[in-house]
Amino acid sequence: MPQLDLSCLRWSLEASSLWLLVLLIGASWILARVLAQTYSFYGTYHHLCGFPQPPKRSWFLGHLGMVTPTEQGLREVTKLVATYPQGFMTWMGPILPIITLCHPDIIRAVLGASAAVAIKEVVFYTFLKPWLGDGLLLSAGDKWSRHRRMLTPAFHFNILKPYVKIFNDSTNIMHAKWQRLTSGGSTRLDMFENISLMTLDSLQKCVFSFDSNCQEKPSEYISTILELSALVNKRYQQLLLHIDSLYQLTPNGMRFHKACRLVHDFTDAVIQDRRRALPSKHGDDVLKAKAKSKTLDFIDVLLLAKDEDGKELSDGDIRAEADTFMFEGHDTTASGLSWTLYNLARHPEYQERCRQEVRELLRDRESQEIEWDDLAQLPFLTMCIKESLRLHPPVTVISRCCTQDIGLPDGRVIPKGVVCIINIFTTHHNPTVWPDPEVYDPFRFDPENVKNRSPLAFIPFSAGPRSPDSYG
Repeated sequence: MPQLDLSCLRWSLEASSLWLLVLLIGASWILARVLAQTYSFYGTYHHLCGFPQPPKRSWFLGHLGMVTPTEQGLREVTKLVATYPQGFMTWMGPILPIITLCHPDIIRAVLGASAAVAIKEVVFYTFLKPWLGDGLLLSAGDKWSRHRRMLTPAFHFNILKPYVKIFNDSTNIMHAKWQRLTSGGSTRLDMFENISLMTLDSLQKCVFSFDSNCQEKPSEYISTILELSALVNKRYQQLLLHIDSLYQLTPNGMRFHKACRLVHDFTDAVIQDRRRALPSKHGDDVLKAKAKSKTLDFIDVLLLAKDEDGKELSDGDIRAEADTFMFEGHDTTASGLSWTLYNLARHPEYQERCRQEVRELLRDRESQEIEWDDLAQLPFLTMCIKESLRLHPPVTVISRCCTQDIGLPDGRVIPKGVVCIINIFTTHHNPTVWPDPEVYDPFRFDPENVKNRSPLAFIPFSAGPRSPDSYG
């Protein structure tokens, strides 16, 4: 009996020792993690101390709500860049730092990094995910790289040149509408609405080869695109609605998801119709024949696209890219055109010079339409457009989150994992880069004035590995 008790005691001690060993290993692992996180935090904090920051609203809110996505918010951020021309840091709440860069010399370090190092920070784009899926705007990593390689042919000059005829036709429809309004005695015109319809009309023809006649009569698809854009913008301005579970319960959230279904159904139907129209074994030959006849649209390019292994895009991928192209193309183009016309109207001397430049180009020509090769023959108009894009960039910010520390030319370091904002608007309004930045002066883009300026001083549609054709 005593021998049995000793055996039980020995077994109990061995079991206890085993548990103590497990607990010791677990505690050591936790301690090591805590020490590593603490070391990382202090390293990050040390680097962040190199960036100036405006006064916080409070210790809890940080700078949250200090700069809103409104006209007044743009005024506030313009004041900040005058105070911090190299950039600054803000806190979203008590623990989330965000570094904002607004000088070309500083921006270069981030935009010059590879797409694998400077990853797009999707927090600011998540509202678009249910609508646009994993298109080039929202995708990252290998999927983004694969899609970009496959879609590069879509932006070849030979594909784009025939679209000029479509742009001319859509613009002529808009002009005819304006002439009817003026002949009817109307003195008011919602220019952005009209130009948005014109750009959507053009894009629908270029992407889907579909003429909805949306400039002359209501189109459910076009109205839904405009509604989705408005809903995303409204949600962005309401902080509480950034929470998905809450937004889905609101009337606007329900409208948004209903609108997404309608847009997806339209795109899916076009894709399926186009696939059925292609012979299963000779689809490539049909598409290539269409390309030679200059009738290739964006859906055709997507259907034709193959990667290095001969794999095609799925229907879901094609839908995501087509929907992304419709969203990205109409909003930025309408904004750029509207602001250009506004600035020319405010400066009639520049407007008249642009008009004379176009008249001189078209003199003694049978056709009175602008062609692809004409675009290089309009230098002053190009200068006016660029200056308008500088003052009013359609894309005001882009964001990155770096996978490693990024050293800046002045010795400061952007720590790994910290969200970094490249503020296009403040870069374009930085008084150390652009003297008198609020003045509309097309001669800033005279070739002689451009020579000594950093190419990153003017980035209306981003720059670097994720630049225009890769959507930010």
